[in-house]
Amino acid sequence: MSEHTANIAASSISLSEPTTAPAPVWSSRFAFLAAAVGSAVGLGNIWKFPYMAGANGGGAFVILYLGMVAVIGVPILIAELTLGRRGGAAVSRCFGRITGGKGRLWNALGWLSAGTAIVILSFYSIVAGWALAYAVKSVSGSMQGLAPEDYAAHFDTLLANPGEMIFWQAVILGATASIAAGGVRGGLDRAVRWLMPLLALLLVALGVYAAALGDAGAALRFLFTPDFSALTPEAALSAAGHAFFTLSLGVGAMIAYGGYIPEHVSVPRAAAWVALFDTLCALAAGMVIFPIVFAFGLDPAAGPGLIFVTLPVAFGAMPGGAIAGGLFFTLLVIAALTSTLSLIEPMAASLANDGASRRVWTLRLTAIAGALGLVSVFSFNIWSEVRLWDAEKTLFDWLNHLTTEISLPLGGMGVAIFAGWAAPKTLLRGEFASGKAYRVWRFLIRYVAPLAVAAVFIHLVI
Repeated sequence: MSEHTANIAASSISLSEPTTAPAPVWSSRFAFLAAAVGSAVGLGNIWKFPYMAGANGGGAFVILYLGMVAVIGVPILIAELTLGRRGGAAVSRCFGRITGGKGRLWNALGWLSAGTAIVILSFYSIVAGWALAYAVKSVSGSMQGLAPEDYAAHFDTLLANPGEMIFWQAVILGATASIAAGGVRGGLDRAVRWLMPLLALLLVALGVYAAALGDAGAALRFLFTPDFSALTPEAALSAAGHAFFTLSLGVGAMIAYGGYIPEHVSVPRAAAWVALFDTLCALAAGMVIFPIVFAFGLDPAAGPGLIFVTLPVAFGAMPGGAIAGGLFFTLLVIAALTSTLSLIEPMAASLANDGASRRVWTLRLTAIAGALGLVSVFSFNIWSEVRLWDAEKTLFDWLNHLTTEISLPLGGMGVAIFAGWAAPKTLLRGEFASGKAYRVWRFLIRYVAPLAVAAVFIHLVI
């Protein structure tokens, strides 16, 4: 270890509050990458990014998106991981620790991020429950033999039944709590080392299945044929927004995960790998979905309806469709579970210590998420007519709007401003192998990233 790095490590230790036990760390670089990529690869990423690419210039949009990831996503990801490594996994205290207690007002940013994550967990777990319900129904064969028009009615029946939705959400939250309660090494680390390779295996297997029985050529053209004329200002803002949202930024998850990174792991290099694997998983998911979509003449812009209404129609008509459908929805459940784990971790790390208290707080937090989730559950049935301010938005829509379109961008801007302007330079400089790389990152985090996220925020809100 160089003298400069040793001084940085020593300053980090001096800023931290006394602890009774060493902080837990990931067992390996692979475990950390699996957890971080798992946090980034979620339900929306599997269907949303491939469609965004295809509808906005294919390969041209992918190139634009990668550029946005490089100048917006990766700089903020490096900042969040570094803040966690130097200030600790407890996002509600890491900002004050990094500034030596002089910036405790910044801790409000940590509480905002962690609180936002719990609210997102409350409705994200419901959508994950839909995927779990469909996985079970696909394998059991209860969805086979339906007429095409019956699949929409099947989904509507699920939404109209609050008891069934609550049950499946409870299963997802129960699985999340049972893993998260084990802590880093006994829970998160062990789970992601199994879940992420399984997710990759399912992507490959389903990709082969879709290529063999679907229209792979049309999917390749849709995703990768460059059409630079389609790169409108709207497409650029979409690419910038997705570059930020897809990496799980603004909810404190990467700060918490950064608190467990071993010292030998390079944060900038790890951030680049996370961004690359996240993009590859999204494109691979596109090569699972769109060959089937185009082979059956389905609408690629159907959004969540594509997953829960139109794709089941195709699986029902394909050889081995029951098994393929079950595997596809199992893939969605795994992607959702790795994300729910990251959503509960910021608040769990902030409120809990090692041992029994972490288990207790994990159960409390999942119970809070479940109770708040009732608002979203009922917004699809008994409260479906309730509207606040905007007649177009249900309560579920409002929770989604307030978190993903307001709180997340504000959290991301706050992290960029803190890392670029408030955090000690020496603390962050130690993460970079060269002064040139640090200066490039510092310019991006001070000027480019916050302005870009602000533009996305304005675009979403106005």
